[in-house]
Amino acid sequence: MQVILLERVAKLGQMGDVVDVKSGYARNFLLPQGKALSASDSNIASFEAQKAQLEARNLETKKEADALAEKLDGQQFIVIRSASDAGALYGSVTPRDAADAATEAGFTVDKKQVILIAPIKDLGLHSVAVKLHPEVEVGIKMNVARSQEEAELQASGKSIQELAAEEEAAAEFEIAELFDDIGSAASEDEDLVAEEAPAEEDEAKA
Repeated sequence: MQVILLERVAKLGQMGDVVDVKSGYARNFLLPQGKALSASDSNIASFEAQKAQLEARNLETKKEADALAEKLDGQQFIVIRSASDAGALYGSVTPRDAADAATEAGFTVDKKQVILIAPIKDLGLHSVAVKLHPEVEVGIKMNVARSQEEAELQASGKSIQELAAEEEAAAEFEIAELFDDIGSAASEDEDLVAEEAPAEEDEAKA
């Protein structure tokens, strides 16, 4: 099926290009989202008549997207989720979650602009692309953690595996110290018994 593009579409072409696409792709995505029109003679003539207006509108929206991109690019957003000790989420982080996190932080991002190849299903820092405009794309990071404190540690560069290892080492150290204290107490008791024994012998002789 031939369509005329009303905006730049990745891997297809620029605004005004007439391209061949699969019918399903055109009907389910390009046409309903206003990204293209079927390439009939009347639609091509209509596009030519509105081309200057469409280009001006595209330039304006691109400027707005560029301005947002400067602020949004490289930002990190925290998403708190329940997860197993191994770091597997009970559920997943979706484009809607990413968009909501960015919006809560004061950025205008729609879930349709968030590009996730697959839902996020593990704790940690995850790179996510956001397409603000057909010609403007930025990268953000989703910091998925079980608590604010864990998120801050992950942001400092520690992985969930490192955090778990540190917690395990700390627990082992506490147990070792506890046994040392018990051992010291037992040793003191033995010394005390040893000191009392001669005194009792002396009293018996007297």
